[in-house]
Amino acid sequence: MTRMLESVGVQPDDEAVFRALLHTPECTVAELAAGTARDQAAIRRSVARLEDLGLLSRTAHRPARLIPTRPDVAVEVLVARRQAELERARTAAVALVAQMQSPTRYRPENLVEVVVGQPAIAARYAQLQSGTERELLVLDRPPYVAEVAESDSRERQLLRSQVDVRVIYAPESLALPGGVDVALAAAEAGERSRVHPQVPIKLAVSDRSIALLPLAMDQLRGSALVVRESALVEALAQLFHLLWDQAMPLVPSTAEGRAEGGADRDVDRRLLTMLAAGLKDDAIARQLGVSSRTVGRRVAELMARLGARTRFEAGVRAQRLL
Repeated sequence: MTRMLESVGVQPDDEAVFRALLHTPECTVAELAAGTARDQAAIRRSVARLEDLGLLSRTAHRPARLIPTRPDVAVEVLVARRQAELERARTAAVALVAQMQSPTRYRPENLVEVVVGQPAIAARYAQLQSGTERELLVLDRPPYVAEVAESDSRERQLLRSQVDVRVIYAPESLALPGGVDVALAAAEAGERSRVHPQVPIKLAVSDRSIALLPLAMDQLRGSALVVRESALVEALAQLFHLLWDQAMPLVPSTAEGRAEGGADRDVDRRLLTMLAAGLKDDAIARQLGVSSRTVGRRVAELMARLGARTRFEAGVRAQRLL
Protein backbone atom coordinates (compact mmCIF):
# COMPACT_ATOMS: atom_id res chain seq x y z
CA MET A 1 0.00 0.00 0.00
CA THR A 2 1.33 3.43 -0.97
CA ARG A 3 2.28 5.68 1.95
CA MET A 4 3.65 8.81 0.36
CA LEU A 5 1.45 11.15 2.43
CA GLU A 6 1.73 9.38 5.78
CA SER A 7 4.47 11.80 6.92
CA VAL A 8 1.99 14.70 6.72
CA GLY A 9 -0.75 12.94 8.67
CA VAL A 10 -2.65 11.02 5.99
CA GLN A 11 -3.45 7.42 6.93
CA PRO A 12 -2.66 4.77 4.27
CA ASP A 13 -6.34 3.83 3.76
CA ASP A 14 -7.27 7.48 3.37
CA GLU A 15 -4.47 8.03 0.87
CA ALA A 16 -5.79 5.13 -1.21
CA VAL A 17 -9.24 6.79 -1.25
CA PHE A 18 -7.71 10.14 -2.21
CA ARG A 19 -5.76 8.54 -5.07
CA ALA A 20 -8.92 6.83 -6.33
CA LEU A 21 -10.76 10.16 -6.20
CA LEU A 22 -8.05 11.81 -8.30
CA HIS A 23 -8.85 9.31 -11.08
CA THR A 24 -12.64 9.71 -10.76
CA PRO A 25 -13.31 13.28 -9.57
CA GLU A 26 -16.82 14.43 -8.67
CA CYS A 27 -18.03 10.93 -7.87
CA THR A 28 -20.32 10.05 -4.96
CA VAL A 29 -19.43 7.99 -1.89
CA ALA A 30 -21.34 5.04 -3.38
CA GLU A 31 -19.46 5.31 -6.66
CA LEU A 32 -16.15 5.63 -4.85
CA ALA A 33 -16.93 2.56 -2.74
CA ALA A 34 -17.81 0.56 -5.84
CA GLY A 35 -14.65 1.68 -7.61
CA THR A 36 -12.41 0.71 -4.70
CA ALA A 37 -14.31 -2.43 -3.64
CA ARG A 38 -14.60 -1.10 -0.10
CA ASP A 39 -17.46 -0.77 2.36
CA GLN A 40 -19.36 2.52 2.10
CA ALA A 41 -19.08 3.10 5.86
CA ALA A 42 -15.28 2.85 5.64
CA ILE A 43 -15.28 5.21 2.64
CA ARG A 44 -17.37 7.75 4.58
CA ARG A 45 -14.89 7.66 7.46
CA SER A 46 -11.96 8.20 5.08
CA VAL A 47 -13.82 11.00 3.28
CA ALA A 48 -14.51 12.75 6.60
CA ARG A 49 -10.83 12.60 7.57
CA LEU A 50 -9.70 13.78 4.13
CA GLU A 51 -12.13 16.67 4.33
CA ASP A 52 -10.73 17.67 7.72
CA LEU A 53 -7.22 17.64 6.20
CA GLY A 54 -8.37 19.81 3.29
CA LEU A 55 -7.78 17.12 0.67
CA LEU A 56 -11.33 17.17 -0.69
CA SER A 57 -14.59 19.12 -0.63
CA ARG A 58 -18.26 18.26 -1.34
CA THR A 59 -20.78 19.77 -3.70
CA ALA A 60 -23.97 21.21 -2.25
CA HIS A 61 -26.50 19.10 -4.18
CA ARG A 62 -27.65 15.63 -3.19
CA PRO A 63 -26.14 13.16 -3.34
CA ALA A 64 -23.01 15.17 -2.68
CA ARG A 65 -20.18 14.71 -5.09
CA LEU A 66 -16.58 14.67 -3.94
CA ILE A 67 -14.05 17.08 -5.41
CA PRO A 68 -10.33 16.39 -4.72
CA THR A 69 -8.08 19.32 -3.88
CA ARG A 70 -5.04 19.78 -6.11
CA PRO A 71 -2.40 17.56 -4.44
CA ASP A 72 0.41 20.11 -4.55
CA VAL A 73 -1.74 22.79 -2.91
CA ALA A 74 -3.20 20.45 -0.30
CA VAL A 75 0.15 18.90 0.64
CA GLU A 76 1.75 22.34 0.94
CA VAL A 77 -0.87 23.25 3.54
CA LEU A 78 -0.31 19.97 5.40
CA VAL A 79 3.48 20.49 5.38
CA ALA A 80 3.05 24.00 6.80
CA ARG A 81 0.76 22.60 9.49
CA ARG A 82 3.28 19.89 10.40
CA GLN A 83 6.12 22.44 10.52
CA ALA A 84 4.08 24.54 12.92
CA GLU A 85 3.58 21.47 15.13
CA LEU A 86 7.31 20.73 15.09
CA GLU A 87 8.09 24.33 15.99
CA ARG A 88 5.73 24.09 18.97
CA ALA A 89 7.50 20.88 20.01
CA ARG A 90 10.89 22.62 19.72
CA THR A 91 9.65 25.48 21.89
CA ALA A 92 8.34 23.01 24.46
CA ALA A 93 11.71 21.23 24.50
CA VAL A 94 13.50 24.49 25.28
CA ALA A 95 11.15 25.02 28.20
CA LEU A 96 11.89 21.50 29.45
CA VAL A 97 15.62 22.18 29.53
CA ALA A 98 15.10 24.38 32.57
CA GLN A 99 13.85 21.36 34.47
CA MET A 100 17.24 19.66 33.96
CA GLN A 101 18.74 22.00 36.53
CA SER A 102 17.08 20.02 39.32
CA PRO A 103 19.23 17.90 41.68
CA THR A 104 18.08 14.72 39.93
CA ARG A 105 20.34 15.69 37.04
CA TYR A 106 23.36 14.83 39.15
CA ARG A 107 22.26 11.43 40.34
CA PRO A 108 24.89 8.79 39.51
CA GLU A 109 22.56 6.93 37.13
CA ASN A 110 22.25 10.10 35.04
CA LEU A 111 25.99 10.75 34.87
CA VAL A 112 27.27 7.41 33.58
CA GLU A 113 25.89 5.38 30.68
CA VAL A 114 27.08 2.02 29.38
CA VAL A 115 27.07 1.66 25.59
CA VAL A 116 27.22 -1.91 24.27
CA GLY A 117 28.24 -3.02 20.79
CA GLN A 118 30.68 -1.54 18.31
CA PRO A 119 28.01 0.10 16.10
CA ALA A 120 26.49 1.83 19.14
CA ILE A 121 29.94 3.00 20.33
CA ALA A 122 30.79 4.30 16.85
CA ALA A 123 27.49 6.19 16.71
CA ARG A 124 28.08 7.70 20.15
CA TYR A 125 31.58 8.83 19.17
CA ALA A 126 30.18 10.45 16.02
CA GLN A 127 27.60 12.21 18.19
CA LEU A 128 30.31 13.38 20.59
CA GLN A 129 32.42 14.73 17.72
CA SER A 130 29.52 16.52 16.07
CA GLY A 131 28.41 18.09 19.36
CA THR A 132 31.83 19.56 20.21
CA GLU A 133 31.86 23.36 20.13
CA ARG A 134 35.19 24.40 21.66
CA GLU A 135 37.64 21.59 22.44
CA LEU A 136 38.06 17.90 21.65
CA LEU A 137 40.74 15.90 23.47
CA VAL A 138 41.56 12.41 22.18
CA LEU A 139 43.85 9.59 23.29
CA ASP A 140 44.18 7.56 20.11
CA ARG A 141 44.98 3.86 20.11
CA PRO A 142 43.48 0.80 18.41
CA PRO A 143 41.21 -1.08 18.07
CA TYR A 144 38.85 1.31 16.27
CA VAL A 145 35.07 0.99 16.10
CA ALA A 146 34.42 3.84 13.65
CA GLU A 147 35.38 4.11 10.00
CA VAL A 148 38.59 6.16 9.81
CA ALA A 149 37.41 8.14 6.76
CA GLU A 150 34.11 9.15 8.41
CA SER A 151 35.81 10.10 11.69
CA ASP A 152 38.45 12.13 9.84
CA SER A 153 35.74 13.92 7.84
CA ARG A 154 33.95 14.98 11.03
CA GLU A 155 37.27 16.13 12.52
CA ARG A 156 37.97 18.27 9.45
CA GLN A 157 34.59 19.92 9.94
CA LEU A 158 35.49 20.70 13.55
CA LEU A 159 38.82 22.17 12.48
CA ARG A 160 37.10 24.36 9.88
CA SER A 161 34.82 25.57 12.69
CA GLN A 162 37.88 26.62 14.72
CA VAL A 163 37.43 23.85 17.30
CA ASP A 164 40.66 23.05 19.16
CA VAL A 165 41.31 19.36 18.39
CA ARG A 166 44.19 17.77 20.28
CA VAL A 167 45.20 14.15 19.79
CA ILE A 168 47.86 12.02 21.47
CA TYR A 169 48.76 8.97 19.38
CA ALA A 170 49.90 5.67 20.82
CA PRO A 171 52.68 3.66 19.11
CA GLU A 172 50.04 1.07 18.18
CA SER A 173 48.17 3.71 16.14
CA LEU A 174 51.24 4.66 14.15
CA ALA A 175 52.24 1.01 13.64
CA LEU A 176 49.07 0.29 11.65
CA PRO A 177 49.44 0.36 7.84
CA GLY A 178 49.32 4.02 6.83
CA GLY A 179 49.03 5.13 10.44
CA VAL A 180 51.87 7.64 10.28
CA ASP A 181 50.52 9.20 7.09
CA VAL A 182 47.03 9.51 8.60
CA ALA A 183 48.42 11.24 11.69
CA LEU A 184 50.63 13.60 9.68
CA ALA A 185 47.74 14.48 7.36
CA ALA A 186 45.58 15.35 10.36
CA ALA A 187 48.36 17.54 11.76
CA GLU A 188 48.67 19.32 8.45
CA ALA A 189 44.89 19.95 8.48
CA GLY A 190 45.21 21.80 11.82
CA GLU A 191 44.96 19.08 14.44
CA ARG A 192 47.38 19.58 17.34
CA SER A 193 49.04 16.19 17.42
CA ARG A 194 51.54 14.55 19.74
CA VAL A 195 52.99 11.07 20.22
CA HIS A 196 53.42 9.32 23.57
CA PRO A 197 55.08 5.91 24.01
CA GLN A 198 52.57 4.86 26.68
CA VAL A 199 48.94 5.82 26.05
CA PRO A 200 47.01 3.86 28.70
CA ILE A 201 43.46 3.94 27.28
CA LYS A 202 41.32 5.20 24.43
CA LEU A 203 39.59 8.43 25.42
CA ALA A 204 37.65 11.33 23.96
CA VAL A 205 36.62 14.38 26.01
CA SER A 206 34.31 16.97 24.49
CA ASP A 207 34.19 20.51 25.87
CA ARG A 208 35.21 19.24 29.33
CA SER A 209 31.60 18.13 29.79
CA ILE A 210 31.31 14.61 28.35
CA ALA A 211 33.80 11.77 27.95
CA LEU A 212 33.79 8.46 26.09
CA LEU A 213 36.14 5.64 27.13
CA PRO A 214 36.21 1.83 26.98
CA LEU A 215 34.65 -0.09 29.83
CA ALA A 216 37.39 -2.73 29.80
CA MET A 217 41.09 -1.90 29.69
CA ASP A 218 41.70 -4.59 27.04
CA GLN A 219 39.17 -2.73 24.81
CA LEU A 220 37.99 -5.98 23.24
CA ARG A 221 34.65 -6.48 24.95
CA GLY A 222 32.63 -4.11 22.80
CA SER A 223 31.39 -1.81 25.58
CA ALA A 224 32.13 1.76 26.57
CA LEU A 225 31.27 4.37 29.17
CA VAL A 226 29.74 7.75 28.48
CA VAL A 227 30.48 10.04 31.43
CA ARG A 228 28.76 13.41 31.74
CA GLU A 229 29.56 16.54 33.72
CA SER A 230 31.25 15.36 36.88
CA ALA A 231 34.57 15.28 38.72
CA LEU A 232 35.39 12.14 36.72
CA VAL A 233 35.25 14.04 33.42
CA GLU A 234 37.56 16.69 34.86
CA ALA A 235 39.95 13.99 36.09
CA LEU A 236 40.03 12.40 32.63
CA ALA A 237 40.79 15.80 31.09
CA GLN A 238 43.63 16.24 33.59
CA LEU A 239 44.99 12.81 32.63
CA PHE A 240 45.03 13.93 29.01
CA HIS A 241 46.94 17.12 29.86
CA LEU A 242 49.53 15.24 31.95
CA LEU A 243 50.23 12.96 28.99
CA TRP A 244 50.18 15.95 26.63
CA ASP A 245 52.98 17.63 28.57
CA GLN A 246 55.08 14.46 28.32
CA ALA A 247 54.34 13.74 24.65
CA MET A 248 56.39 14.72 21.62
CA PRO A 249 54.81 17.14 19.12
CA LEU A 250 53.97 15.70 15.74
CA VAL A 251 55.06 18.52 13.47
CA PRO A 252 53.46 18.64 10.00
CA SER A 253 55.69 19.42 7.07
CA THR A 254 55.35 22.87 5.54
CA ALA A 255 55.45 23.70 1.84
CA GLU A 256 58.79 25.43 2.45
CA GLY A 257 60.17 22.41 4.29
CA ARG A 258 59.08 20.05 1.54
CA ALA A 259 60.72 22.25 -1.07
CA GLU A 260 63.98 22.55 0.83
CA GLY A 261 64.31 19.04 2.22
CA GLY A 262 62.67 17.02 -0.50
CA ALA A 263 61.84 13.34 -0.12
CA ASP A 264 64.74 12.54 2.23
CA ARG A 265 63.60 15.13 4.77
CA ASP A 266 60.05 13.81 4.65
CA VAL A 267 61.23 10.23 5.21
CA ASP A 268 63.40 11.38 8.13
CA ARG A 269 60.46 13.20 9.64
CA ARG A 270 58.29 10.10 9.47
CA LEU A 271 61.13 7.94 10.78
CA LEU A 272 61.78 10.20 13.78
CA THR A 273 58.08 10.34 14.59
CA MET A 274 58.00 6.55 14.80
CA LEU A 275 61.21 6.45 16.83
CA ALA A 276 59.77 8.81 19.44
CA ALA A 277 56.65 6.69 19.57
CA GLY A 278 58.73 3.64 20.43
CA LEU A 279 58.12 1.62 17.25
CA LYS A 280 60.52 -1.21 16.53
CA ASP A 281 62.59 -1.40 13.38
CA ASP A 282 60.32 -4.03 11.79
CA ALA A 283 57.23 -1.85 12.24
CA ILE A 284 59.07 1.22 10.93
CA ALA A 285 60.32 -0.74 7.92
CA ARG A 286 56.73 -1.77 7.03
CA GLN A 287 55.60 1.85 7.19
CA LEU A 288 58.47 3.10 5.03
CA GLY A 289 58.51 0.16 2.65
CA VAL A 290 62.19 -0.64 3.25
CA SER A 291 64.13 -3.39 4.99
CA SER A 292 64.77 -3.50 8.74
CA ARG A 293 68.48 -3.31 8.03
CA THR A 294 68.00 -0.05 6.12
CA VAL A 295 66.00 1.35 9.01
CA GLY A 296 68.68 0.38 11.52
CA ARG A 297 71.40 2.03 9.44
CA ARG A 298 69.38 5.22 8.97
CA VAL A 299 68.49 5.39 12.67
CA ALA A 300 72.14 5.09 13.62
CA GLU A 301 73.06 7.89 11.20
CA LEU A 302 70.34 10.17 12.56
CA MET A 303 71.29 9.51 16.19
CA ALA A 304 74.91 10.30 15.44
CA ARG A 305 73.96 13.46 13.56
CA LEU A 306 71.72 14.64 16.42
CA GLY A 307 74.05 13.57 19.24
CA ALA A 308 71.25 11.49 20.78
CA ARG A 309 71.89 8.54 23.10
CA THR A 310 68.45 6.95 22.74
CA ARG A 311 65.92 6.63 19.94
CA PHE A 312 63.34 8.63 21.87
CA GLU A 313 65.86 11.41 22.50
CA ALA A 314 66.62 11.47 18.77
CA GLY A 315 62.94 11.97 18.03
CA VAL A 316 62.59 14.76 20.59
CA ARG A 317 65.70 16.60 19.38
CA ALA A 318 64.71 16.26 15.77
CA GLN A 319 61.25 17.68 16.36
CA ARG A 320 62.84 20.83 17.71
CA LEU A 321 64.75 21.24 14.48
CA LEU A 322 62.01 20.31 11.97
